[in-house]
Amino acid sequence: MTVSEIILIKGSSFWVVPMVSPQTTIIRSHRRKKTIQTKYRDGHLWIYLPAGMSPKDEHTWIERMIKRNERWEQKKTVKESDTWLEQRAQELNKKFFDGTLTFSIKYVTNQNSRYGSCTSLTRSIRISDRVKIMPLWVQDYVIIHELAHLVYPDHSKKFWEKVNQYKYAERAKGYLIAVGMADRDEDAESPEIEYLFSEQ
Repeated sequence: MTVSEIILIKGSSFWVVPMVSPQTTIIRSHRRKKTIQTKYRDGHLWIYLPAGMSPKDEHTWIERMIKRNERWEQKKTVKESDTWLEQRAQELNKKFFDGTLTFSIKYVTNQNSRYGSCTSLTRSIRISDRVKIMPLWVQDYVIIHELAHLVYPDHSKKFWEKVNQYKYAERAKGYLIAVGMADRDEDAESPEIEYLFSEQ
């Protein structure tokens, strides 16, 4: 949302900023000197600003607080999705690894150039939240790929033999390449950070 999209309607003690989602109310307090506060409930965002703030600063802070709230809501949604992700990963663990793997897995919002990463020392797997909107057979491939790294930290022949046991592996690779999200790094030195494409 840009500043130009904010329409302020004067009220007796506050201004209302009509928005599609969330509805936002701006409360300008004469008691508030420097602090800025937000409250969010049932799809409604309240932003508390000092009354003496300039219109330019108000618009800047309104936009900043709205964006911060959007990021918070995104993280909350991702956290709720982690339950499904854990269940799915355990199902694939049983099917492809005989249920022998122990690990933690969650969605993250800060992986923009890769679909997933695995830290073998802590046995933790992180999946980009972008994967959530992909077809299930692609999501399964990404999960299996990361699970395989718990057994094979590198992209060895044995690693790819395990990953390719998934019948849609090649199809999923093609899908991921097609959407243009791959960020292959041939010179990556750390086995802890991995990419989904490698020469077999």
